[in-house]
Amino acid sequence: MLRILHDTKVDFIRLWRWSTAITALFIVPGLVLIAISGFRYSIEFTGGTLMRLEFTTAPDVGDVRTALSEAGISGAEIQTFGTPRELQVRAQDAQHVEQQSVGAESVAQRIRAALDARYGADAYKVTRTEGVGPRIGAELRRQALIAIVLSFAVTLIYLAWRFEWRFGVAAIIATIHDILATLAFMKYMNLEVSLFVVGAVLTVIGYSLNDTVVVFDRVRENLKLQRRMSLYDILNLSVNETLPRTVMTGSTTLATLLALLIFGGEVIRPFAWVLTYGILVGTFSSIFVAGPVLLWIERRWQRKAGEKGGVSHAQLEQTGQTKRRDPEPVGTR
Repeated sequence: MLRILHDTKVDFIRLWRWSTAITALFIVPGLVLIAISGFRYSIEFTGGTLMRLEFTTAPDVGDVRTALSEAGISGAEIQTFGTPRELQVRAQDAQHVEQQSVGAESVAQRIRAALDARYGADAYKVTRTEGVGPRIGAELRRQALIAIVLSFAVTLIYLAWRFEWRFGVAAIIATIHDILATLAFMKYMNLEVSLFVVGAVLTVIGYSLNDTVVVFDRVRENLKLQRRMSLYDILNLSVNETLPRTVMTGSTTLATLLALLIFGGEVIRPFAWVLTYGILVGTFSSIFVAGPVLLWIERRWQRKAGEKGGVSHAQLEQTGQTKRRDPEPVGTR
């Protein structure tokens, strides 16, 4: 049987400074951009009208925008969808959304009237029409936020039950890192936030937690088996022991997502992008974030004599050589 990355002895904890710098350089600018301009939200969250049109010959997008603007539909987003002959029109102007809610002439009818006047009724066909009122959009946005918060609360409860609190806090910090990094990635990619994307974010939370739990389970086992080994060495040993499983699981999942990115189409592609990045960042955090954070917590809040838990004082501060090898965690004096 083929075995990859067997008996590796990489000192991952030693690289914590590099991983912290890379994380900060990626996440902080993304969060700043989110604070300044926010995200692009799909029709489900904003309210408005979405139409997909298929023309017999590829139209000029600028000409279509002009035709709609002359018909009084300003601010519409028009983009090609699939092929140059297919267009997606999104009318999310606040006035038009309000017209939908009070039962005025639908935006879809006005769009068709404008296109009929410019190109003729036989020049295109409508393949999809979707309308969402502002109240429904606000309700969906609120429910999506509640779903994310509840999933995180359940994660906290699970970790409190599964691990001693120091392990749980380290796992939560690693999961928060993954969420923030994923949000920054979505902003950099200018991905539209839809129900598919919300589902992908929830999946990333679960995947990140699972990867970290696997590593921490091995840490907990090694703490019992290797009582003469320092926590620093146990963390490195555990990450190296779980590395083959992490690589095999991640690579097979990425292969599936690659197929979705190539063949999934425009609707499913944002979902696949978020999941692809989430798997990569979840693997990164389980190796380079969770372990160093646990080491810092154990050194910052050392156990009292007789306190139950996985790490003994001897394992934390075993030898002078171990102290020299341990990285000085962020926040220590």
